Amino acid sequence: MITPEHIEALLESDSDDPVLIVAAGSSVVVPASATATDRYRGAMEIISRQDLVDQLGTDAPSRRDLEEIATRLDATVAQLGA
Repeated sequence: MITPEHIEALLESDSDDPVLIVAAGSSVVVPASATATDRYRGAMEIISRQDLVDQLGTDAPSRRDLEEIATRLDATVAQLGA
């Protein structure tokens, strides 16, 4: 499940090029380079920080914005069956 806290963690991540992924049924923020490792092999990339900022139009969204994007992304993941 993707929560507003996941979205907040993505925005606040200090890693280089962070992405939100779903791996083994859990949502986690990792550097994009980590998705090529054995640990995250088969993970589904949900959104990068840059794509998220582009969609929101800001890197400091309101709590409501965080909730809305989390709900939308969670619904998308559920439809894909991840």
